[in-house]
Amino acid sequence: MAFIDQTKVYEIEMKLTSDASFLGKIYKAKKNEYQTISIDHSLVENKIQEGWEEFSKPLKTKTRLRKLKSHSKKFEDDIWCQFYELGYRTMNFDDKFYLPYSNIDSEKKQIDVFAINNETAFIIECKSSANFKKAPCYKDEFELLGLRIDGFKKSLQQIYGRTLKVKYIFATRNLRLDEESEDMKRLLSTNSFYYNNNTYNYINSLLKSYKGVAFYQFLGLIFKNELINKEKIEIPAIKGEMGKKTYYMFSIEPSMLLKLGFVLHRTKVNESEFPTYQRLLIPSRLSGITKFIDEGGYFPNSIILNFCNKKHKIQFEASAKMADSKSCFGTLKLPNCYGIAYIIDGQHRIYGYADSKYVESNTIPVVAFEDLETSEQLKIFMDINENQKAVSPSLRLDLEEDLYWDSDRADSRIKALRSSIIKELSNSQSSPLFEKISVGEDKSVLSFKPFSTALSSSDLLPSAKGNQYSENAVSYSLYDISNHEHNKEMIKCRKNIVGLLILAYDFVEQQYPDIWKADKSFILSNRGTYAYICLIDSLNKFLIDEGEISKTTDNETRFSYIAKYIKSLLDFLKNEISDEEKERQLSLLGAGADTKWLRFFQSVINKKHSEYYPEELLDWNERQDEELQNKGRSLGVEIEKKIKKIVLSKMKKLYGEDWELEINSIKRECQSRAEQEMEKYYKEGLGKKQIDWTEMFNINDYKSIIEKYWTKAPEKIESGFITFEKEFSIDIGEGFGSKAKCLKWISYFNSYRNLWAHEGTKDKRLNKEEVQFIEKIHSHFYPQI
Repeated sequence: MAFIDQTKVYEIEMKLTSDASFLGKIYKAKKNEYQTISIDHSLVENKIQEGWEEFSKPLKTKTRLRKLKSHSKKFEDDIWCQFYELGYRTMNFDDKFYLPYSNIDSEKKQIDVFAINNETAFIIECKSSANFKKAPCYKDEFELLGLRIDGFKKSLQQIYGRTLKVKYIFATRNLRLDEESEDMKRLLSTNSFYYNNNTYNYINSLLKSYKGVAFYQFLGLIFKNELINKEKIEIPAIKGEMGKKTYYMFSIEPSMLLKLGFVLHRTKVNESEFPTYQRLLIPSRLSGITKFIDEGGYFPNSIILNFCNKKHKIQFEASAKMADSKSCFGTLKLPNCYGIAYIIDGQHRIYGYADSKYVESNTIPVVAFEDLETSEQLKIFMDINENQKAVSPSLRLDLEEDLYWDSDRADSRIKALRSSIIKELSNSQSSPLFEKISVGEDKSVLSFKPFSTALSSSDLLPSAKGNQYSENAVSYSLYDISNHEHNKEMIKCRKNIVGLLILAYDFVEQQYPDIWKADKSFILSNRGTYAYICLIDSLNKFLIDEGEISKTTDNETRFSYIAKYIKSLLDFLKNEISDEEKERQLSLLGAGADTKWLRFFQSVINKKHSEYYPEELLDWNERQDEELQNKGRSLGVEIEKKIKKIVLSKMKKLYGEDWELEINSIKRECQSRAEQEMEKYYKEGLGKKQIDWTEMFNINDYKSIIEKYWTKAPEKIESGFITFEKEFSIDIGEGFGSKAKCLKWISYFNSYRNLWAHEGTKDKRLNKEEVQFIEKIHSHFYPQI
């Protein structure tokens, strides 16, 4: 007996279209951000009052008007277009499509988007909000959902066949539906799929990267681990063991593997599957692989898979054991399931076959494991790609949580914790940075790396080498290094640091929206990320040193003390900064820009709160002091001249006319430098310039001579001769226990010389302590009488 009568079947079919031309026109209209209408000229004025606008020349009897679509209409159209782009060519053509869930006339429901092909049908309900907010209660919507879905399936399978797979999708935009809520439990209990912002964005990225083959990954996502049909796939295979793991070797048609395989892309939509690790495909590379295959090319290396379905297990029936091997030949029986096999390595090769003429006729070699632990799966991927470009630096930072969380080394666990904190800031719906940080393959306004660099530089997290923590870890970090229950402490620390940073960023978003939303923001930018997080750390250390707070102070109290200093900075950025200063700071580029912003932030606060003067700011200010730089440079030049004079004078007294031969290796290097300098001078259009080799000594040359002739004296004792040892031994606080200690000052002096030589780089200059050191060396060679 039919579930619904023929009249209802007819009503369903009349609201669907498979006409390619008509679907193309609908797609074009739905892709447009405007709704358009053509109306009589007499009705135009009323429509304009309703928000419509003219956008083309009036026709003879009609005027064409347009209006931006409402957020709900736009979302429904975006979902419709996404399924069209996935290849569905039987779809509803308006919003008056109703689907019955019984034969009673009133028991039917309006469906926003309906898409069907030979194997699958999707019933899609769309809910949206103009702004991101918490979702309302859907109790009434979901309580009868199971009953309705059962009726929908029976209606559609009556029309299109019992093998049709039907899936109900609840799609939302800008609505936060708590994963632990009763609504979500009711929805998922019906085997429905929740399609949120992350899902929509991920499918769009699949369509961009995979083009025509996005459909296979999409099916694996929506129908993961669901049977395509009950017939098992039987393949000849060899069973073996490797690294105490069972594996199977076999060949399979790409068309089969496209349905069975699933790539764990590093995106929020796959976060329940962590650890995920794969990049999205590169479109140009994919099309190149397809062309390579179609021209007769092939790949001799194997695809690496992991079968991971707990419900539908693979089976192996042995038929023979090799006489000379522990391997076993037999038949591998695979459940015919979507997304049953995670593709660890070879996604480009598999999806390259999707548009190939050989997708059905070729077979490709596979090495398949079963039920690998996620950490083992990740390790295989990393080992394969260790020396390849497949794993980008940003993806490596993202993967650190999964790679190192359970490490035996403290420094590795801190890496994992740092990665986890950043992802929590991006993934938590209570965070102002929700979906604003690029994590894995999800691209956003902020990069992952500046957060990692900031947390690495700060003492909010302890720094460690091996299993040894730094001293600051004890004093300032929000991690208790004495707690040896590492997992528990890491989770606790993550909660504390994420909570503190949420408060810090929320303060800007709520109290200073103009700064937060600025096109060039001092806070919500990659340079600002480093500066702002390091500033929070600096203020935290200052307040702990002042005894205002401690390591164990709760987040709300901690930030209440920090807030007054942050407020002073933000007030300055909002009301006091000059246009020239603002432009100067915003135009800073290069690797050191983030540090310069931090010093700028600290300087602003120091001017309003003189008690806050961190050592690094003091050091920075000294390095900007031109008078101090000039003093250090002039003294240093005099010292270097004196060293040269003494060294050459002593060598001439020791060896007379043969002194140059004594240091011939150094002379050759100096001559080479002189020739290079003369060549450079000439090529820059400055003419010919003669440079004597003795002008090209460097500090290390002098040091080599001094060390070699340390105690050397003339054969004929000369009155008043002083050895190199007595001339160049200077105590810098370590005594004269050895030649190395006596000459250690030269290494310091040489490093400081490099600082004043970089006159154009203000962060590589001399501070007060370094100038005092140079003064001490100067007084040795130029003693005051």
